[in-house]
Amino acid sequence: MYKLLIRPLLFLIDPERVHHLSFTFLKLILGFKPLARLIGTFFTYQHPSLERELFGLHFKNPVGLAAGFDKDAKLVDKWGYLGFGFVEVGTVTPRPQAGNPKKRLFRLPKDKALINRMGFNNGGVEVVAERLRKMKKGDLIVGANIGKNKDTPNEKATEDYVICFEKLFEYVDYFVVNVSSPNTPGLRELQEKGPLTQLLLSLQDINQAKPEPKPLLLKVAPDLTDSQLDDIIEVCATARLDGLILNNTTIAREPLATVASKVEAIGNGGLSGGPLTARAQEVTSYVAERSPELPLIGVGGIMRPQDAAERLEAGASLVQVYTGFVYEGPGFAGRICRGLV
Repeated sequence: MYKLLIRPLLFLIDPERVHHLSFTFLKLILGFKPLARLIGTFFTYQHPSLERELFGLHFKNPVGLAAGFDKDAKLVDKWGYLGFGFVEVGTVTPRPQAGNPKKRLFRLPKDKALINRMGFNNGGVEVVAERLRKMKKGDLIVGANIGKNKDTPNEKATEDYVICFEKLFEYVDYFVVNVSSPNTPGLRELQEKGPLTQLLLSLQDINQAKPEPKPLLLKVAPDLTDSQLDDIIEVCATARLDGLILNNTTIAREPLATVASKVEAIGNGGLSGGPLTARAQEVTSYVAERSPELPLIGVGGIMRPQDAAERLEAGASLVQVYTGFVYEGPGFAGRICRGLV
């Protein structure tokens, strides 16, 4: 029903407005516990073979909601009713920021893709921390994707990541360092070996000084060369990271079925969805072959249960979805779980 009736109607509306309307609707219907439990019977799928133990955490299934969807942790306690085993909030920055000027989110229906240049719009770490403090997330694993404010120079970026890490430490199960968004000027420069090693070692020193350190992961771009990926693997070993998230959105625009003039008119931004499937699979296989002991979370271009299965077969331990959720609807996580079983 979603793809035949609801999605065509939603796609008549500006995508960012639909995003906010969807949150209002989900908060309303899932806020009524009896109705939420009923919805959960339709959209969730449980099976012992889906359970995962990773980073010292127990995941009821390997399908997560990727960062960028619930940036401000507004529905953290609700995603389990839609079949997700974990959710990643953020990207969170120390101070609130509005992000890039609108219009900044675009659909490419012919490609089952999105282009976004949101720019880390979020309410700031204090707001997110307070919201997480009040929520009862149950058995849902919650990660925090952290970044820097746009006006923070790269030489002071570590300070921003440390602030977010400290403020959220008590309320989340794992952390992801985001240095790979294409929508914050200069951010991807932090993926270079030198500054990245310094940043991650600083965070890991703080983390390991805690009585119970949290899993610390890194999210990278799909646009890295093989040699850059080799550097990333080396940095992960040096900083004793718990895992990698592969991948963020891409700045590439090939191959696309959407006419070139429309894509050019949209302009800059990160591309996600169907066109990213092959590259994300390729990167996952490459890293898994060269560092089989490093846990991986596969994200990017997972549009069908088969895509999730192939990503897991390539070496990922868990998967995340975003654009596939937009195109396939609220039952997508449950369908992936059924397909995996």
